Amino acid sequence: MSIRVYNTLSRTKEPFVSRDPGRVAMYVCGPTVYNHIHIGNARTFLTFDMIRRYLTFAGFEVRFVQNITDVDDKIIARAAEEGRSAAEVAEEYTLAFRNAMDALGVEPPTVAPKATETIAGMIDMTERLIDRGHAYVVDQDVYFAVRSFPGYGKLSGRNIDDLESGARVEVDDRKQDPLDFALWKAAKPGEPHWSSPWGEGRPGWHLECSVMSEAELGTTFDIHGGACDLIFPHHENEIAQSEAATGKPFVRYWLHGGLLQVNAEKMSKSLGNFMLLKDVLEKYPAPVVRLLMLQTHYRSPLDFSPDRLGEASRSYERLVTPLRNLEWAKRNRAVPTQVEAPPAALKAVEDAPEIARTSFIEAMDDDFNSAGALAALFDLVRVLNTFLEQHGIGHNALYAGRLDAAAEVLQELLGVLGVSVEGGIYGDEYPADVVDMARDLAGYQGADVHEAVEALLAARAVARTERNWAAADAVRDGLDQLGFTIEDTVSGARVTFHPVG
Repeated sequence: MSIRVYNTLSRTKEPFVSRDPGRVAMYVCGPTVYNHIHIGNARTFLTFDMIRRYLTFAGFEVRFVQNITDVDDKIIARAAEEGRSAAEVAEEYTLAFRNAMDALGVEPPTVAPKATETIAGMIDMTERLIDRGHAYVVDQDVYFAVRSFPGYGKLSGRNIDDLESGARVEVDDRKQDPLDFALWKAAKPGEPHWSSPWGEGRPGWHLECSVMSEAELGTTFDIHGGACDLIFPHHENEIAQSEAATGKPFVRYWLHGGLLQVNAEKMSKSLGNFMLLKDVLEKYPAPVVRLLMLQTHYRSPLDFSPDRLGEASRSYERLVTPLRNLEWAKRNRAVPTQVEAPPAALKAVEDAPEIARTSFIEAMDDDFNSAGALAALFDLVRVLNTFLEQHGIGHNALYAGRLDAAAEVLQELLGVLGVSVEGGIYGDEYPADVVDMARDLAGYQGADVHEAVEALLAARAVARTERNWAAADAVRDGLDQLGFTIEDTVSGARVTFHPVG
């Protein structure tokens, strides 16, 4: 099945056919850098990271462009509040944004143009619009004449006669129509400004995305993305100014992500549920945050809460536990398999990776349905866990080969979604204290933390055989205090590790 995407412009799912065979030209609106990003912002950036990753997995070469709005009313206001320059504010929060994206596992864009570095292009487009009769000058301001563009409203589905000025559209009696929006703003005292044919000033917010996308991707590029709250007026205005300036269709496919709520309420500072990404990542690993967001289709509203993060944490452990089980088994190949696996069980393990891959691709081809893709991976995990619980792995090469192949597919497809295995497949680095414990309880003389754990498990096994429950419990309790949990399997005891505190 070919990839199908829901196009906001047509309001239908359409087969995805790129402008240039084998290549995708993609633009996503980036941050306005006046503060740390919140989790609602993060969902949008994660969504399009997931889409980009899947397109790459599907064989496309993706050129991904995401702008940085580093001159804007909010930046200027924050700079005035803090007694520093707008450039200083923008630099601080641009770096904070990039660090947050790295922490969340979002791949950097191919190009990340800044508004302040694209002024010449914005002046050029404004001049083109004036020359074509789509913009006009009032004093030293320049406005786009919305009614000069017949297609205005086609993205949002709104009738121009019913529209009122929206967010970031300033009411100004000098405008020919209340819907007209600023392309260029005359300089005000203390604000950053640049020279233009109309005097000193700075660009309007809507203009930069049109200019940057045309410069980096050309006209009629493949995908433009953002959150659904940008459909009107921002993306509607982008279409109007770009198509009026070029005479060509602006974008082939418009993709919009759903909004995020906290405990089923709109996130806002007034409700006390405003959550910054950096604060969430201090409490929960990035793969858990990603998993929570990916468990809901990108176009649907997402309910975000500590309870749901807890559920996602448990789901994440279910996904990675078989990978850690198999890694442990590789370190313990000498342990004999206790139960002979029947042909049906072997066949299930052998077939499961391809079944999962096919279901994963079918889900992602259907408008990047990450929830369905994850369901396919949980099905694969279920097969792996069932086999490991019932038959172990031991030193049997036939079992090991099939299980390892399944684990490779699981890890590959998790990677397509950007869900990494936190701390590596074998888990987080073990604490050094476990060596001292192994010396005291198991007579271990080495210095390797993993060998020390295995020595403790071996000592516990001997104690259990000898019915020396006090010694066995001492090992269990000591490991528990360091963050280890012992699991007894058909191939012997193994541990999982989670740092304490």
